[in-house]
Amino acid sequence: MAILKVIEVLSNSDESWEDATKKAVAQAAKSVNNIRSVYVQDQSAIVKGGEVKEFRVNVKITFEVN
Repeated sequence: MAILKVIEVLSNSDESWEDATKKAVAQAAKSVNNIRSVYVQDQSAIVKGGEVKEFRVNVKITFEVN
């Protein structure tokens, strides 16, 4: 039987929500092993001068506990 744990991570990107999600997983993978999935809970963006300048995500990362 596998035991799974979920952590919540916030991330941002100047490019896209997809890039922000990839950055969240990459950063979490530096200290967490056996990542199984990522669930994008929320997305938002910062707008300046009528243009989107920053994409933000709130993700839940699931990993297996040894």
